[in-house]
Amino acid sequence: MCGIAGLVRRNGAPVTPETITRMTDTVAHRGPDGGDHLIEGPMALGHRRLSIIDLSDSGRQPMSYDSGRFVVTYNGEIYNYIELRAELEALGHVFTNGTDTEVLLAAYAQWGADCVSRFNGMWGFALLDRPRNVLFCARDRYGVKPFYYVDRPDLFAFGSEIRQLLPLLDGNRVDLETLRTYLVTDAAELSAATFFKDVRKLPGGHTLTYDLASHEIRIEPYYRITLRPEVRRMGEGEAIEAFASLLQDAVRLRLRSDVKVGTCLSGGLDSSSVATLASDLYRAANGGKFSAITAVSEQESNNEARYAEQVVGAADLDWHQTRPTYSDFVDTLPEIVRVQEEPYGSPSISMQYFVMKTARQNGITVLLDGQGGDETLLGYEKYYAAYIFSTMRGSGPVAALAAMRSVAANNSKMGPLNIAKYLVGGLVAPARYAFYRRRHGYMRSHGPMPEHILAFARSSANDFALQELEIRSTNLPVLLRYEDKNSMAHSIETRLPFLDYRLLETSLSLPGSLKIRDGWTKWILRKAMDGRMPDSIVWRKNKFGFEAPEEIWLRRHADEMKRTVMTSRLLAELADMKKLSAAFDRLDKRSRWRLYNTALWESTFSVTA
Repeated sequence: MCGIAGLVRRNGAPVTPETITRMTDTVAHRGPDGGDHLIEGPMALGHRRLSIIDLSDSGRQPMSYDSGRFVVTYNGEIYNYIELRAELEALGHVFTNGTDTEVLLAAYAQWGADCVSRFNGMWGFALLDRPRNVLFCARDRYGVKPFYYVDRPDLFAFGSEIRQLLPLLDGNRVDLETLRTYLVTDAAELSAATFFKDVRKLPGGHTLTYDLASHEIRIEPYYRITLRPEVRRMGEGEAIEAFASLLQDAVRLRLRSDVKVGTCLSGGLDSSSVATLASDLYRAANGGKFSAITAVSEQESNNEARYAEQVVGAADLDWHQTRPTYSDFVDTLPEIVRVQEEPYGSPSISMQYFVMKTARQNGITVLLDGQGGDETLLGYEKYYAAYIFSTMRGSGPVAALAAMRSVAANNSKMGPLNIAKYLVGGLVAPARYAFYRRRHGYMRSHGPMPEHILAFARSSANDFALQELEIRSTNLPVLLRYEDKNSMAHSIETRLPFLDYRLLETSLSLPGSLKIRDGWTKWILRKAMDGRMPDSIVWRKNKFGFEAPEEIWLRRHADEMKRTVMTSRLLAELADMKKLSAAFDRLDKRSRWRLYNTALWESTFSVTA
C-alpha cells in the first residue's frame, strides 16, 4: 500500500526533481518506508512505499521489468499474486523479488491491458509502456484505491490524493453542482467529478491510457458486474455452502502479509463474521490470538461494545478499544477535515479515524474490515422497498403484506411508518426530491432532480440492478473514499473481503430470497455463520451502522457549528443566509453537519467559488 504520483508536461518542458518529489512527499503518510522517482524529460513518475509484501529494498518503486521496457508506480495489493506468479513462471517469466508489484509488471508484459481482469485485489497504478510510448493507468474494479488526476492544456498529472494536485492548479475552486447535490441530498461521490472543480477521479473498473506522443487520453471501462446464471440455479443448501466457502477464501487471501494483520470490529454482523473467520485462519497458520479494534461510543443508544465483547470472547481475540470523547472529537476535527480532503457526511468518520490511529499505536499495519457486506447482501433498511416490491410483483399483495409484517418483526427500526417512508422514498423519485427541496428551502435554487435519485427509483424494482447501482455509484464509493483517507493517514492498509470480486458477483447473483427472508437482511450470511458465532450476533434485530455519539457531540458543538456556517462565503453562494440562520436550529443533525463540514473544508483548503 503506497502513494503514487505522475506528471507529463505537454509543452515538452522538463519536470524538475523538486516538482515530483513534492508530489510524493506530500503523501509520505501513505508510504513512510521510503520513496523514489523516475524523470525522463517532460514525464515523471513518483512513489512512496508502505512495505507489506517483501519488506526488502527490492520492492522499491518505480519498479522496472524486462530490461526497463515497463516501469510502474503502484498502490494496492494483488492478493492472488502467488498463484499468478506460478502461472507466469510456467510461461517463462523470471522474477527477482517476492513482491506483487513485479507480478503486476510481468502480467502486463504477458497479457497487456487484459492483465487487470486476472487480478484479485485493489489497485491504482500507472505503468510506463516504452514500446507503445504510453502510460497505462488503472483502478480496481470497485474503486477501493484512489486515482485522481488533472487534465489541462499544459499538463496531465495524477496522484493518490487530491492535495498532490492542488499546487498545479490556478486556485482551489469548488464544483458548485457537486456541493449543491451534497448539501441537499447527502450524495458525496456520484461521478468522475470531485468537490474541486479541476480535479477528477478515474472511476473504479476503468483504465486510462495516456499517449505520450499525441498527448491524447482514452478512458475505458474494463469491468462490469456479471450476473452468474449458475448461481441463480443453485439450491438453497448449495448456495449457502458456496457463499460460505468463498467468504472464507476471501478472508484467507487477505491475510497474506509480511507485517502484522488485525481487523476492525464494530460488533455488527459483517465485521464480526470477518473477525471470526480471520481468527480461526490466523490461529491455524500462526498460532496466537488475532487482533481486533473497536471504537466505543459514549452514547449508549448506539454503543455496540457489548456485542463486540461477545465476539471477542467467542473467537478468542486480542481486543483493543478506543473511546473517543467530545474533546477528542473537537481536537482532531481540523486534522480529519484535512485528511478527508472533501466534505464528508457524518461524525462517524471521526470514530473510524480513531480505529486507524489505535491500529498504528499497536503496530498493526493491515486491517481487515466488513465494508461492502450491506451493499452486496441487501443489508440496509432502504433495500426493503425492493424486497417488498419484488414480493408483490412475484407473489401478489397478500405475500407483500406478509413480507412487511416479517420486516417489522425482525428489524427493530422498521415499524409501519418507516416501511412506508422507505417504500415511497425509494420508489417515487419526485416525492423523495420534493422532500429534500422542502427541507432545504434556504437554498437559492435547487436545479433539476439529480440523476442518482431517478436511478435509485428505477433500480428499486430489481435487486440486482439496485445493488449494482449502489456498488458502482450511489453508496459504496464514498464509503471507500472515507476509509482509504482515514487508514492511509495513519499508514494503515485496509482489506475488504466482501469486495472480493468472486464473492461479490456470487452475492449479487443470488436470488433475493436468500438475501432477505422473513424480514432478516443478509440472510445467507446469517446462515453461513450460524453456529460459528453467538446467536445474539448472528440473529441481531437492531442494526446500528458504524455511528459516532452524534447526539452528544453535535448538541455540545451546536453554537460553534452555527457560527462557522454563518461566516462561510462559499455557502453564501448557494444559500440565502438569512433564511438559513432562521432554519438552522430546526434542521436534522446530518443536514447541520453537512453545512458545518463544508464550511470547515472551505477554510482548510482555501476554496473559492
